[in-house]
Amino acid sequence: MKSFLIKNGRVVDPANQVDAVRDVFIVDGQIAATAANPTVIDATGKIVTPGLIDLHVHLREPGRGDKETIETGTLCAARGGFTSVVCMPNTTPAADNNGTIAFIKQRAAAAAHVNVFPTGAITKELKGEELAPIGSLKKAGVVAITDDGRCVQNNELMRRAVQYAKMFDLPVMDHCQDYNLVADGVAHEGYWSAVLGLRGWPAIGEDMIVARNILIAELTDWYIHCQHISSAGSVALIREAKRRGVKISGEACPHHFTLTDECLKNYDANFKMNPPLRSERDRDAIIEGLADGTLECIGSDHAPHCQHEKEVEFDHAPFGILGLETELSLSLELVRKKVLTWTQLIEKFTVNPARLLRLAKGTLSVGADADVTIIDPACEWTYDVAQSASKSRNSPFHGWPLRGKAITTIVGGKIVWSE
Repeated sequence: MKSFLIKNGRVVDPANQVDAVRDVFIVDGQIAATAANPTVIDATGKIVTPGLIDLHVHLREPGRGDKETIETGTLCAARGGFTSVVCMPNTTPAADNNGTIAFIKQRAAAAAHVNVFPTGAITKELKGEELAPIGSLKKAGVVAITDDGRCVQNNELMRRAVQYAKMFDLPVMDHCQDYNLVADGVAHEGYWSAVLGLRGWPAIGEDMIVARNILIAELTDWYIHCQHISSAGSVALIREAKRRGVKISGEACPHHFTLTDECLKNYDANFKMNPPLRSERDRDAIIEGLADGTLECIGSDHAPHCQHEKEVEFDHAPFGILGLETELSLSLELVRKKVLTWTQLIEKFTVNPARLLRLAKGTLSVGADADVTIIDPACEWTYDVAQSASKSRNSPFHGWPLRGKAITTIVGGKIVWSE
């Protein structure tokens, strides 16, 4: 295995409170204090960070290899600067048993370009009716449990799930959606849903479950992570609960702090996602929540769909967009606008998700796995979805001029992507 010296780069390593120009050595797949005769990578003018982690990705395998595979999805991750992804359990069949988890891990070992950490389902078949075998899933190697794509509606069942998860030291991640309030909504309930004649999806449908999760986290004294937060109300609820010391956390997705529901005015189904794009007020609240630490992580919710599935009437198109290849560039806007410092941004992609999910990742400490991302903050490029590594093409950011890009991705001491 090659040894490397990454020299002259600005190293941003929040886990070690480092933000300075310094050298990074890689020997035998680990971060080292020095190296003999290393291959030199000149990172002058670049940002060198611990390998980025995306804690919310849909790889679609097993079952929907027409949309994405572990191989293609992790290549998207590598191209986006991500060295680790956490994959959701809404596969076919659902990842609610040891066999499916074993399959995912075997496929990842054979074909993945980056580290793949599977999650397990909270309930059998994601139906919200009966708990999945949480202890067995932990033994099989899941890093969290979630019914992402769906939401457990039975509050007592959710309480028991969190209690069991606590016994096995597993964080719980939740897709916050009250089905009775959301019903068959397809767009944020507000001005644009009324103008466009689209069925409304009220923000309170998210807020209600976030409030439920806060109460359960407080009762059980255990960690619940609220996925893809999109509403101002949810941000306020999480902020207040965190002040009280409740073990609650939240993540934001780039599309929710970049776009608003006005983008739906042409009925383009590539802007249809779950939860939906919301109002400018909601978007501002998400940005504020990222700035003050209420929302600790950024995740893509990378959700590939076949082109023919999206090329239908807006009402009938599936929810979800691609995200891995554009996530970092869109997030860098927060640094340019001085919403976040470099350290604040990188911690949301490294040490924070690693701490939440108990991953031995997200640091450039000597002896740590040599997962490293090198970013060119000045690189100007245009996203062309036709050139995506994904098998799908459902991105609302096609043709967008972007600034800042990962130019080298190193996983376990091996360069898996380089411009």
